[in-house]
This record gives sequence, structure tokens and C-alpha cells, in this order.
Amino acid sequence: MRKLVPILVLMLCSCTQAQAQVPHGPNDTIRLGGIVVGKDTFAMVYMDEWEVLARLPRRLARQRAHWDRLRYNVAVVYPYAVIAAEVLRDVDVNLDRFGDDKKARKAYIKSIERELNKRWKGELSNLSISQGQVLVKLIDRQTGKNCFSIIKEMKGGFTATLWQGVALLFANNLRREYDPYGEDKEIESIVRDLEYQNYCRYQAALMRHRSN
Repeated sequence: MRKLVPILVLMLCSCTQAQAQVPHGPNDTIRLGGIVVGKDTFAMVYMDEWEVLARLPRRLARQRAHWDRLRYNVAVVYPYAVIAAEVLRDVDVNLDRFGDDKKARKAYIKSIERELNKRWKGELSNLSISQGQVLVKLIDRQTGKNCFSIIKEMKGGFTATLWQGVALLFANNLRREYDPYGEDKEIESIVRDLEYQNYCRYQAALMRHRSN
């Protein structure tokens, strides 16, 4: 996965520009009961009772484990895909300003690469192979372009082909397109759920802010 970092960081920049700003105030605090054990204080939350009648069948247990892993991986990399889409739009706008000036375009792209490596290289290096595979899919979802096409536009066909070869060594495929109704149906369901949760949190925070 570490060898794929130069590809992915090319499309990422500061998340402070891409994430919505949620207002905070004194009414955001939620008071909870607590239990003091020695020098530590633990939150006390009452939960509904559940009665365990039997274990899940092995087949269903495997399906549940697969879903839990996939949801975790999507939750980890989805913010990067959202940021990548924002960055790509900005890069496209700025490259258009240079017109046919190849020297200026090349210098601009190199400057972006330096900034992105400085900000994101450490985080992206820690992604697992599975998370890298999901990220490639979600970048296509958010941008409408697969990673191979993006690299080809930015760095040329030779570089894109080179990194495609590296990706294949890590069971990845930069040419792959996102399929929300077929192979990627589960990922799409998870992403929509995450988007809905974030929308609800934002709306709730906005209502609290307006009521102050």
C-alpha cells in the first residue's frame, strides 16, 4: 500500500477546506451519570436489555463479520474520497488557467504533490490493502473518473500505466469503475448510510445553533 501513496496523495489536500463547518456552543454538552473507580471516572449509560437465545449460524456469522469489516473500511477511507473530489475540482480549474503552457502546468502539479505528501503521506501509508481497494472505488464514485484516468490526465499515460502495474501487485485495479448497483452495492449502501448520518448530525447542530 505504501507504494500507492504518491497516486492517492495527488488528489488530496487540507480537509479543513472540504469538511462542513458544524457550529458548536454551550448547549452541545450532554450530561451523563458517572461511576468513580479509584482515580478513574466512567460514563454510565442505561441500555435496552437483550436476551441471547442462540449463536448465529456460522454462515450468517461470516456474513456479519464481512459486513462489519467492510463498513469499518468504508468509514475510514470515505472522507479521503470526498476530499479527493474537492481537490480534483480545484486542480482542474487551476490547470485551465494555464492553458497550453506545459511548463507552468507541470510546475503547478509538482507543487501540489509536495503539499499533499507533506500533509497526507503519513496517514495514507497506514491504510491496509483492503482499505486501499475501497478508496480507489470511492474516488471513482466521488469524481466520476477512475484513478487511472486521473493519473493519466495529471502525469501522462506512461506514469498511469506504471502505477497500474504496481496496483495490480497489491490486488488493486486503478482502471476499475464504481458499480453501485452490482459489485459495489454493499459499499453504496454503507456510504449512503454514512452520508445520511452526517446530514442528520449537521442539521441537529444547526438547529441547536439557531435556537441559541
